[in-house]
Amino acid sequence: MADREDWSHVSSIDVDRQHYNVTFTLLALAAVAYALLQSLVAPALLTIQHDLHTTTAGAAWILSAYLLSASVVTPIAGRLGDMFGKKLVLVAVLVVLAAGTVLAGLATSITVMIVARVIQGAGGAIFPLAFAIIRDEFPRERVPHGIALISAILGIGGGLGIVLAGPIVAHFSYHWLFWFPLVAVVAAVVGTIFFVPESPVRTPGRIDPIGALLLSGWLVALLIPVSEGESWGWTSGKTLALFAVAAVLIPVWIWYESRSRAPVVDMRMMRLRGVWTTNLAALVFGFGMYSSFILVPEFVELPSSTGFGFGASVTKAGLFMVPATIGMLLAGPVSGRLSTTVGSKLPLLLGSVCSCAAFVMLAAAHDADWEIYTAMLVLGVGIEAVPGHQTGVATGMNTIVRTIGGAIGSQVTAGIVTATVVANGLPTENGFTIAFAASAAALAVGFVVALAVPAGRSATESVAEAA
Repeated sequence: MADREDWSHVSSIDVDRQHYNVTFTLLALAAVAYALLQSLVAPALLTIQHDLHTTTAGAAWILSAYLLSASVVTPIAGRLGDMFGKKLVLVAVLVVLAAGTVLAGLATSITVMIVARVIQGAGGAIFPLAFAIIRDEFPRERVPHGIALISAILGIGGGLGIVLAGPIVAHFSYHWLFWFPLVAVVAAVVGTIFFVPESPVRTPGRIDPIGALLLSGWLVALLIPVSEGESWGWTSGKTLALFAVAAVLIPVWIWYESRSRAPVVDMRMMRLRGVWTTNLAALVFGFGMYSSFILVPEFVELPSSTGFGFGASVTKAGLFMVPATIGMLLAGPVSGRLSTTVGSKLPLLLGSVCSCAAFVMLAAAHDADWEIYTAMLVLGVGIEAVPGHQTGVATGMNTIVRTIGGAIGSQVTAGIVTATVVANGLPTENGFTIAFAASAAALAVGFVVALAVPAGRSATESVAEAA
């Protein structure tokens, strides 16, 4: 069997292995650090944008670079963990995350900040590595609970970061958005080295660097002209050349991945109706979720003199995002129960309707605080309604595709807003309305795709049937 556990070099039971609760605590610490680094910057993007003298589209790269890096590094690091040891690779990932965090804390230009965020994106591999360690170290009956708790930390840590961003920026500076999580990262590195046992389980495998490079290439070639097209000119040589490069690389990447023995995204599995529909839905959900991280904080932080901005501080901008976290926490258990009992189609349909409705609300009514709060609550319910509890091959693809959708969504909507900047350097209300409407349209596509998901079946069930 391909998944057979190799225990041949273990001659006796290791009585010195730490209790699994110690392992879980350290894995949770690493997961919290990553979640904080992802969400802390969202309410502070406008502050960072002004300090680093960049545009809305430029600031969006602070999030997009993180997501792109995570989407490429995560599957490779997960496979390396299977081949050479999960603990070893987890420590390496945490060290890289720490290095990127130090660079981000010291950054004084948007270029250095984006490079730092690319390095930090390696931290996305923390979650699949943590899941694998839990499967190896926990008692079998505790494995589902452990994986569920680590998954929940991404949402909880994300919500915590959104709330803490304002006080940190107000009392220190945005640089401390990186210094504080660095403490947790360093503690996780030290704790993992000394207290997390290395699993004797090894799974032979290969890595796919060419597929990863092609994926990175077409994403960057697509997103750079999207973000810079307004300043370069949509018909300029640079813009058209990069779009042409993306148009060439996408089919080449698909062709290569279809023939690779260790693909980053398994195109053969993508041929299954239950897989490609679920993953396409994940793409547009990622588009909507991450575009909200860009659009809502900047919208509410714009000065009231614009006639539509709220003049909110970073702290209040974070509070505008809190209802989304509450909605995710409320909807998560219900979504999990529904997808277990009736399959993934119903939660997908409900999630797409709620998420689309949230962006329609933002596009149509954004004059009062309660309108923003209500829309964000509905958005949180919609996002968390998408089944995310599955594990294995289907989840690996789903996570990557959802992250790619987030990178595309954040850049496309930021590009729309940037395109409406007027003489005073501020975007117009119409730009935000169009961006909100574009996100709603993407999520409406998600609803149509969800209709095509086989009733009562999940992506994981389709994969199992193919195997």
